[in-house]
Amino acid sequence: MHTQTLKADLLLLTTAILWGIAFVAQRKGMEAIGPMAFNGIRFALGSLSLVPLIAVMDRRTNSPALLPHTDTRWRAAWRSGLPLGMVLFGGATLQQVGIVFTTAGKAGFITGLYVVMVPLFGLIWKQRPSLGTWVGAFLAAVGLYFLSITRDFTMAFGDALVLAGALFWTAHVLLLGWMSPRCDSVKLACCQFAVCSVLSLLCTAVFEPLSWSSVCGAAVPILYGGLVSVGIAYTLQVVAQRDAHPAHASILLSMESPVAALAGWVILGERLSLRALAGWALMLAGMILSQLAEVFRAASRPAKVS
Repeated sequence: MHTQTLKADLLLLTTAILWGIAFVAQRKGMEAIGPMAFNGIRFALGSLSLVPLIAVMDRRTNSPALLPHTDTRWRAAWRSGLPLGMVLFGGATLQQVGIVFTTAGKAGFITGLYVVMVPLFGLIWKQRPSLGTWVGAFLAAVGLYFLSITRDFTMAFGDALVLAGALFWTAHVLLLGWMSPRCDSVKLACCQFAVCSVLSLLCTAVFEPLSWSSVCGAAVPILYGGLVSVGIAYTLQVVAQRDAHPAHASILLSMESPVAALAGWVILGERLSLRALAGWALMLAGMILSQLAEVFRAASRPAKVS
């Protein structure tokens, strides 16, 4: 069991690394193609990349053939995938447009704020966050101030868009937690990615020029964002979380933010000021503390006796 847990932790760390580097791919892709087109093609590839995984999983469980008209699991996945895909579209659009005006490192950390926002927004459902969550939220807010708020108390346009996107990611996580137990999680992911892709491509047709040369110019970032960040990384997460300890999973996946900052520095040459470093450190501490507080709080609850 110890070996399985170690393997799961390594897979989750790999997932976080792949997701963190994806912010660099998203930033580079904007040099050749518009944000809507990038997301449209990226999520189409991500959705299609999950089809082989679904086929393999269906065979292992002796399920019906792929996409039969009588398969109610696909119907359930589409019913949940439609609203989830719309929320995903909102978050992905704001993030991708924001990356045009900010750095990959900043975008990674500001997006990561959703791990603090999720338990706080749970107040809507009368879920009381722990003291550790409130402290983590305070540290993250102070970190955001050092990272994004200028000395004249203004926020850069790109940072503001990514922060607004983080609200959509928060809503997405909360909706996903409610809807995913009601249907096949991988089929749900495939459907929501498809919905996000269609909405993005529709916006591309209205707002952005698109040519084959621009797609070719952004081919590597698009392939990484679609096949690696969405397809491979999501598959690794699904496999790993079968054996991973919840505390390990939450902490390891939060490493996506510092990886994005490191990748932006190494690959794109993004500068790291002392003020930004202080902000990143505080935000990372706040995110980890918030997650650990919720994990330990759940572990301390007495088990239900049936």
